Amino acid sequence: MLIEHRGKRPRIHASVYIAPTATVSGDVSIGENSCVLLGAVISAEGTPVSIGSNCVIMENAVIRASPRHPTTIHNNILVGPRAYLTGCTVEDNAFLATGTTIFNGARIGTRAEVRINGVVHLRTVLLADAIVPIGWIAVGDPAEILPPDSHERIWAIQKELNFPKEVFGLERPVEGETIMPELMKRYTRALLKHKADTEIDPND
Repeated sequence: MLIEHRGKRPRIHASVYIAPTATVSGDVSIGENSCVLLGAVISAEGTPVSIGSNCVIMENAVIRASPRHPTTIHNNILVGPRAYLTGCTVEDNAFLATGTTIFNGARIGTRAEVRINGVVHLRTVLLADAIVPIGWIAVGDPAEILPPDSHERIWAIQKELNFPKEVFGLERPVEGETIMPELMKRYTRALLKHKADTEIDPND
């Protein structure tokens, strides 16, 4: 399914394969010989998503851009099943395995690998040829690559990256308070713009 969102239509090379149950929405470009498989979702939410040539976006992967962070996926990249990428840059020849999660402002270097269920956190820079092992977390610039039981070290770095400020423009609340009412008011206001979306006839 191809969708026009906020007046922007996907721009897809004639050689690309998009599966019948995949969704491509808004300001998205996809380069030569790339494939988007069943159930995948590619959605430009306020800034563009750009996917290069010879890329495979596998089943049920999600690739998004946010109002603050475009997403750029360069050439010769595999995005595995159930991967989730938002507002990030992935350089040439990277491998992102099943269940990979890449957060806003992150950069994946050339030939880097993020293995099954690996996480690359907010504003993290994974250098060329780096490997995130199965289930591990990369955090920081340059990235520290840590096992999931290293919560205190992960949080020490992650806290300074300030997820609510970077992603939603809101300061982290003091203990005992919450930003959720304001955050959700902003988020739903942005997402309700999808009510004006229109499906595009691929034959047009």
